Amino acid sequence: VEDERGRVVTARARPRLLVHRATLGPNGMPLVNGRIWASKEVASEIEDAAGAGTRLVRDESLERFDVLPLLVATDGAISSLGYDRRRFRPNLLIGGVTGLAEREWEGRDLHVGGAIIRVVSLRQRCIMTTFDPDTAEQDREVLLRIHRELDGMLALDCEVLKPGTVKVGDPVEVRMPGE
Repeated sequence: VEDERGRVVTARARPRLLVHRATLGPNGMPLVNGRIWASKEVASEIEDAAGAGTRLVRDESLERFDVLPLLVATDGAISSLGYDRRRFRPNLLIGGVTGLAEREWEGRDLHVGGAIIRVVSLRQRCIMTTFDPDTAEQDREVLLRIHRELDGMLALDCEVLKPGTVKVGDPVEVRMPGE
């Protein structure tokens, strides 16, 4: 989302943007809440959420990422807190992981589907975790707990080493680099 001067507007400043769901349609076209992203209806809703003069724009640059292009989380770590996993916005959620095992994965590679993903570091969590994904209402206790119980870190900043198709239910192997 950009404002009328071309500056990026994010959910950090406009948390109501969080209630909009972006997906890809069967033909690869971006959708917002199931509708074509460039439609007049979507434009109106985005402007309502982000402010007058804002609009959706397509951005292929690497600068569009906060840290790294891929955030991976595990069901074990998220369930240790008991919150809706959507608060943490992972690109990939790995199931069947016991407790906080992800905390030992830094520097390792995840082999999932046809892809290989390098785990670079644990993710320092920010204020965005405090916003409810359905209502955008804020609960600061979420972030306070992440800091109290997990030293502020939850999920994994990752980069793609080998692109490939990843499907729901694909097995995941955690390996040392080069294995």
